[in-house]
Amino acid sequence: MGLIIKLILGIVAGIVVGLFTPAWAIQLLLTFKELFGQLLFFTIPLLILFFITSGIAGLPQNSGRMLGRTLGIAYASTVVAGTVAFFVAAAVVPMLGDITNGVQSGAGNQFEPFLQVKLTPVFDIMTALILAFIFGLGIAATRAQQLKDLSDQGRDIIELLLGKIIIPLLPFYIAGVFAQMAADGTVFHTLKTFGFVLLMAVILHWVYIITMYTIAGLKAGQSPVTLIKNMLPAYVTALGTMSSAATIPVTLRCTKANKVNEDVANFVVPLCATIHLAGSTITIVSCTIAVMFLHNALEIPSFLSILPFILMLGVVMLAAPGVPGGAVMSAIGLLGSMMGFGETAVALMIALYMAQDSFGTACNITGDGAIALLVDTGTTPAKEG
Repeated sequence: MGLIIKLILGIVAGIVVGLFTPAWAIQLLLTFKELFGQLLFFTIPLLILFFITSGIAGLPQNSGRMLGRTLGIAYASTVVAGTVAFFVAAAVVPMLGDITNGVQSGAGNQFEPFLQVKLTPVFDIMTALILAFIFGLGIAATRAQQLKDLSDQGRDIIELLLGKIIIPLLPFYIAGVFAQMAADGTVFHTLKTFGFVLLMAVILHWVYIITMYTIAGLKAGQSPVTLIKNMLPAYVTALGTMSSAATIPVTLRCTKANKVNEDVANFVVPLCATIHLAGSTITIVSCTIAVMFLHNALEIPSFLSILPFILMLGVVMLAAPGVPGGAVMSAIGLLGSMMGFGETAVALMIALYMAQDSFGTACNITGDGAIALLVDTGTTPAKEG
């Protein structure tokens, strides 16, 4: 929760700088935003390469049908959640036209940073994805331990960079974005939309949770209300930790309280903490539509246009680091390459996502318990191997 408070303070500080300080102060903050943005976009392809490679190579071996069933349900859950979020956001967000009128995509043209440095990524996003799949599947097939160690070490280095530098400095980056908008007179329109979209995302999270446990309850012959009640300690824990990994012990206890086989729970819950981010996907898709609507240069796409983005998002969530905001960091590359997001749009996405990160994480781990139930009803652990 401390990061959310810092993020809010960054937004407030950016608005104050943009409205009440001289031009040089705004330019100084924009200079930091420019340099930080270059580092951020340089890091994203490396994040995708190392995290997806390590994630695929580290999937449990010899797990048979249980692994395939877990992966299939988790991916389907993520894609369906993103699809529903698109239809709801595409229908509801345009109704906010009266409060978003006048928000333009050219924010920030009035002021320029003192210094601009071009930091070219080693490779682009799609190259990173293809390399990650080639090496991840290759390592899994050949048991190339040295390459596995290399991908794990690369992942650890990028996670250290995120945890020690990028995430702590995000509030200053967001402050620069809101200073731009405040100076251009669009900031209050944006904040009104922020509040509405965040409320919509949390409502969609609970619609997802209720739907998943209704399906799982019908399949397992248990009451969905009781199942959700048993998972509430995990939900509340995730709100505080903002980490699926840190919540695993509580999630396991709650899942077993729902009469899931112990072997299934011990396998599915830790795995889904890494690969299943339906709540995060709901938020990312909802916020994507909102940001595209706020920026007149980015038209809201049709479903067929955004479907490849949602399908790829389900895959890229494998690269989500175990740090607050890790899911949106993984999605930044796709937002730029597939949805046409520039730096300002990406910064708005980060601010929107981070403001609700704890709720998205809570939805993710609560959904993990439902997946464990679904896997348990269709798998016989004794036959696995």
